[in-house]
Amino acid sequence: MSRRRKAIERDIYPDPKYKSIVLSKFINTVMKEGKKSIAEKIVYGALDILEEKTGEPALEVFNTSVDNVRPLIKVVSRRIGGSNYQVPTEVNKKNAQALAYRWIITFARKRTEKTMIERLAGELLAAYKKEGASVKRREDVHKMAESNKAFAHFRV
Repeated sequence: MSRRRKAIERDIYPDPKYKSIVLSKFINTVMKEGKKSIAEKIVYGALDILEEKTGEPALEVFNTSVDNVRPLIKVVSRRIGGSNYQVPTEVNKKNAQALAYRWIITFARKRTEKTMIERLAGELLAAYKKEGASVKRREDVHKMAESNKAFAHFRV
C-alpha cells in the first residue's frame, strides 16, 4: 500500500465526433507514442465500417461490443500458507472497462486483415456478435473463476 496521497483523477474530454467519453477513453487506449490523430483515424474508420456492415448507429454497436467483452469476475493470485491460490474476485466497472478495451485492441492487432482499421472493425464486429478472440478471453476468465470458486473465502 502506497503511503503517498491518492492520485488525482483527471477529467477526460469527450471525443470530437460522437461526444462520448467512453469512446474517448478507447481512442486513448488505441493511441501509441502520443499519436492521437492516428488513433482517432483508426477508431473512426472502424466505426464507419461497423455502421456500414450492421446498419445500426456506430456508437450503439461499439457500446454493445464493449459490454460483451467486459468481465464480471477475474482471478487474483494470493499466497496463503506457502501455496498460491487463484482467488476469484469481482471486477469494478472501471477496471472491467479497461480490461475490455485492452483485450479488444490486443486481439485486433493480432488479426490478419491488411489495415488496423479493418482489424479493429473486425474484432468489434465479432465482439458485437458475441464471438471472436476477445469474447473467448472473457469466457476463459469466467471459466477459471468458476473452477476456483472453492477458494472464494480467501478473498481480501
